[in-house]
Amino acid sequence: MSTFAVHIPTAELEADPLDPAQIVSGTPEVSGKVLWESEDGRQIRGIWQITPGVVTDTEANELFVVVSGRATIEIRGGATIEVGPGDACVLQEGDETVWTVHETLRKAYHITLP
Repeated sequence: MSTFAVHIPTAELEADPLDPAQIVSGTPEVSGKVLWESEDGRQIRGIWQITPGVVTDTEANELFVVVSGRATIEIRGGATIEVGPGDACVLQEGDETVWTVHETLRKAYHITLP
């Protein structure tokens, strides 16, 4: 792994279209950038962004910090979490979630795959 710095708020991201089956309402668009991935592909660090709308997801083990925007994350059978700028959030492998994105959300993340 090389040492680097990136300015998350202005980093250029690449389109990463959602599966239409994940979209509950609105026309959310996703973009992202992988900054680093381990040789075995089990550790991933990057930046992810989503525009307003409602989407479903099945989560990986993830720690993320919101840089900008706001969302409500409902975890099936669990908590409802409000996240905004400066908030750190941990999601668990297999969490079934519904994301209601109120303002375009950008986050920096670290994912650990099984």
